[in-house]
Amino acid sequence: MQTMAERYALLEKYITIYGPTDTRVLPAIVLFHGCGGMRPHIHAYAKAAASLGIRAYVVDSFAPRGWDRNFAVSLICTGAFMQGYERSGDVLSVLWGLKQSGRVDMDNVVLAGFSHGGWSIMDLMTQALTVKGEAKLADPDAALADRVKGLFLVYPYISFPARSNSKPWVRHPKTFAVLAEKDHLTPLKHAKKIFANVTAAGAAVEVLPMAASHAFDEEDNKGMVMAYDAEAMQMSILAMLKFLRETVPLPEEAPEANAVAAGG
Repeated sequence: MQTMAERYALLEKYITIYGPTDTRVLPAIVLFHGCGGMRPHIHAYAKAAASLGIRAYVVDSFAPRGWDRNFAVSLICTGAFMQGYERSGDVLSVLWGLKQSGRVDMDNVVLAGFSHGGWSIMDLMTQALTVKGEAKLADPDAALADRVKGLFLVYPYISFPARSNSKPWVRHPKTFAVLAEKDHLTPLKHAKKIFANVTAAGAAVEVLPMAASHAFDEEDNKGMVMAYDAEAMQMSILAMLKFLRETVPLPEEAPEANAVAAGG
């Protein structure tokens, strides 16, 4: 079983960083892709977030493990492999790595998740992280998750076996959920029920239903079940920017450039 340091070492080279390249300690948003693996729209969200002067970290959970899109669609999207409670270890380990970098204000971190990424983040919210083995890590640190300032979730998967169906959240960061009214994986009614439970438990939750399908922001989705919707994507990105402005303190000076770097 890996430690947080070992898991972060696995992921680090597959993290893309947008935003200021200096050494200032800044707020950050960390983005986790869906079950199909890394897709271009994740980077579009990250670039938009970085335009506010914060850093945006895009985490690829699959490439470091040698999993291609065929593997992901066949085994992860079907729920046979790498469920949310396991990938939550990636989320926690990246928080560990950002703390070690000394460049991130750990009290002003927003976690963003799309579909499976949202499932993983929400599962992390249900995990006490006090026992070896939780989140599939040898040394889970609850304090890292406790400091998370906000969650931005886009069509998160919350059907079985997502833990939020049966386990209460043990931490309650400010949460914004973009939901798809035509979501075939997590019906809108069910998603609203889960977030109502999260609200009742003490979290400040805002929900934005979209007249769109699951994965509405993936351009190559052109089917009847999942279809790209440029307008919905733009609304989702604007919602993220508004959420960031209201949740974390933005730098007084705008960034010189929306710089990109690979690695930690």
